[in-house]
Amino acid sequence: MKKIILNSFVAATILFAASCKPEIETPAGTSAGSANFSKYIAVGNSLTSGFADGGLYLEGQKVAYPNLIAAKMASVGGGSFTSPFFTDAQANGSGYLTLSALVNGTPTLNNVTTNLAYRDATHLTKYTGEVQNLGIPGMRVDLAFSAAYAAVNPYSERLLTDAQLGSTTYFQFIQGRNHTFFSLWLGNNDALGWATNGGVTVDATNVLTDKSTFALLYSNLVNSLTAGGQKGVVGTIPDVTAVPYFNTVTVAALLNAAKAINPAAAAIYIQTGTNTVRPATADDLIRLPFQSAGLFGVANAAGLPYGLHPLNPIANNWVLDKDEVIKVKDYVNSYNSSIKSLASSKGLAVADTYSYLNLVKAGVTIQGIGINSAFITGGAFSLDGIHLTPRGNAVIGNVFIDAINSTYGSAIPTIDITQYRGVKFPN
Repeated sequence: MKKIILNSFVAATILFAASCKPEIETPAGTSAGSANFSKYIAVGNSLTSGFADGGLYLEGQKVAYPNLIAAKMASVGGGSFTSPFFTDAQANGSGYLTLSALVNGTPTLNNVTTNLAYRDATHLTKYTGEVQNLGIPGMRVDLAFSAAYAAVNPYSERLLTDAQLGSTTYFQFIQGRNHTFFSLWLGNNDALGWATNGGVTVDATNVLTDKSTFALLYSNLVNSLTAGGQKGVVGTIPDVTAVPYFNTVTVAALLNAAKAINPAAAAIYIQTGTNTVRPATADDLIRLPFQSAGLFGVANAAGLPYGLHPLNPIANNWVLDKDEVIKVKDYVNSYNSSIKSLASSKGLAVADTYSYLNLVKAGVTIQGIGINSAFITGGAFSLDGIHLTPRGNAVIGNVFIDAINSTYGSAIPTIDITQYRGVKFPN
């Protein structure tokens, strides 16, 4: 996923919700069941790599859900699990966002720019050696078969040798690992890239992957990972509207802010994907970074305030309008149908993150802790509004563990989520 620059926003836009849901149970005993966890590999994108707060950095890498799962697998025959960690000297990796202040509910976010892991202006420091966490930020199912993309993606480029650049795809990169078990959580970006760009396609990273193409290429991935009879777990693709990125800057909040300055303000006007200008409704989702753009209410040359007049509407790229929401949901449902069908045919476990993150959106209580999808305060999502906090990783790790235990009769212990933080607040 792309690095995301976020904005501060008034506390009134942050929703607090919590309702009790059943906790994930841990089977008794210490059995691997019918699975072999001696060498586990994790295939996926930024969520798998530990990307958080708009960047990839050491703390996030260490608490990535595959690392947490692997640590628990150790009690049921799991072996060591290697990740392409940044060094302590370059612990801040690509850089990331921090919360430096929270005053009257308004957050101030800053970019970390020290102790980065760049060998030049655009390339991250190379990592060599064994890798089992194969998560690559930005990776998609369609682009997993592009050697050109693997070479220009800085997160995959750092793991490839010079000889592999331009000739090795991600699909090829994940092969030959001699794994006995795998997790596969890939495909989020095949829908999310388009959605986070407001339903506007600019390049290959923000196109909606064709449904039949997705099904074919995903099956190629699974067939490769199970070629030696290996067992594994696949994750469904979350509903893109379940994340704070689309649920924090609301139409109602913008209109209330406008009315506080001008009581005559009647509507928020948006340009839709069909180039229609109309008043926005609660079904239209405004991207989280909109406030930091500094556009709202600014008058154009004709003196018309941005977003508050039909002749100066909020541009389409800032809004996932209601028709685009319907479209992306349809694609995600199709992708998930393909994933579940293939998993069933192969006898693989399915971690239904789609369903679970929709529960989190409403609010859940896990191990005595309330978690929801509110920006900053919800505990599950980091400061970019899309990726997981350490606690969110622990929660998702348990969803994967629960699916593995249920399918293979194993007894991997679940993760104690109380040991992991949500968003780090300033001292």
